[in-house]
Amino acid sequence: MFLSLTPYNFRNLMNQTIDISAREVFFCGENGQGKSNLLEALYYSSYGSSFRTHSENEMIKKENSEMSVHAIFKCENESTHTTSIILSGKNKKIEKDGKILHDRKELINTMPCVLYNHDDLDFAVGEPERRRFFIDQSLSMYDVMYIDILRRYKKVLKNRNISLKEKQYDILETYDFQLVQSGLEIQKKRKDAVFKFNQIFGNLYEKVSGIDGVSIRYKPSWKKEEDDCSFGDTSIPSMEYVLNKIKSMRDAEKIMQTTMSGPHRDRIIFERNNQVFVPTASTGQKRLLVLILRTAQAVFYNQITGKKPVLLMDDVLLELDPEKRKKFTALLPDYEQLFCTFLPGEPYENYVRETTKIFNVKNGECK
Repeated sequence: MFLSLTPYNFRNLMNQTIDISAREVFFCGENGQGKSNLLEALYYSSYGSSFRTHSENEMIKKENSEMSVHAIFKCENESTHTTSIILSGKNKKIEKDGKILHDRKELINTMPCVLYNHDDLDFAVGEPERRRFFIDQSLSMYDVMYIDILRRYKKVLKNRNISLKEKQYDILETYDFQLVQSGLEIQKKRKDAVFKFNQIFGNLYEKVSGIDGVSIRYKPSWKKEEDDCSFGDTSIPSMEYVLNKIKSMRDAEKIMQTTMSGPHRDRIIFERNNQVFVPTASTGQKRLLVLILRTAQAVFYNQITGKKPVLLMDDVLLELDPEKRKKFTALLPDYEQLFCTFLPGEPYENYVRETTKIFNVKNGECK
């Protein structure tokens, strides 16, 4: 549980320490006042990265050259810890309990957050890369080794593509072996994750929407022709099989100058009764789909680790009609802490409990 948050020169937020030691914390205010910035600061404290930008300098308040976010949190065993992230130009320092962390992955399991926001719609209608990202993110929340496997794969992939572009074909076999070795590990973990997700996702979607038979299908780039890759199939092809498949594509890859198979080309598809679902779904059904996907992520994390995540919800309840909103909030997973943003006039009183803290946010200040 987060106990306090102290942003310094973070976007438009006032430099103040905010007491957020409550199980539910609501940030209310007009658009552009800093509500989403507060959620971003919490997310940044948890993962050392932003969910809104790849250019971290954008988070530094205008006319300043550095910023920081300091958080105090309490673990389930009641022990108290701190995290600090300081950004100055291109230099970034991450500390936990005063100790410098040399890799952002050391921070990830500190205070795992599940974020619900508008951009999640990309998981339904965006490029395949966005759906791969979601599964990878779900795995990385608890499996630090998976982060290392992904990094290794991406490094080999980059080097292999350079070799193809520069016609350095003599070293491709070495890269082939390294690519397949890491790639098959990724494929197995993704398949297992999608299988477990399907034990959660479809049931939740049906309870809120009334639509049954919705599931997630994982279609790996490397598969034997006879595999149907249904969500219950967790088998993977052998290394020898995949190496031979890559070799059979060598001439085409030389022409295209890029690696044409592997986990970077995997596909993840939403289906209903074995038919593609998203193209025929309404906008509301798509919005609900990604909200349920986030809820499934929180349940998945809890089932794997036994720990409850922190939920960050950025104006997402607006996307549901009153009836679905009621059903959706009733099915929220057990959480360590819940942060929500609301616009003035929204019926947030319906969700208030005795211990809920409500802040009015105006011009970056919380009152």
